[in-house]
Amino acid sequence: MDAARRLGARPLLDQAIRTDRAAAECWTALLAGCGTAARRDLGPQLRRLSEATSMQVGSRWWFADGAGHRRRVAGAQENLEEAIAEGDGQEFALAFVGYDHAMASAVVCANNPSRKVGERPA
Repeated sequence: MDAARRLGARPLLDQAIRTDRAAAECWTALLAGCGTAARRDLGPQLRRLSEATSMQVGSRWWFADGAGHRRRVAGAQENLEEAIAEGDGQEFALAFVGYDHAMASAVVCANNPSRKVGERPA
């Protein structure tokens, strides 16, 4: 959310907020051991956030120079969805941190095209 806010990317920020709310509801359901809709709803929210990110960074970047970021986001999303399916709160927390970092990195790097995946700023 912070990366979208700093860029003034309102549609992306709005989707990130919705996804964050869905994640909080999912986390609560996992902690309570519930199989509620909150657990089922996060996956589609993550996909919508990826779509919003693609729109923000541009499909050309997302599928070319940003392909490494796109794959990283997809892998993090897969880990997150596995943790939800397994009902593992600890794995969920770790996977969500990884997903959040992958997504934020993609948004920031798309606006700094001279940096490559995994490269740290000087």
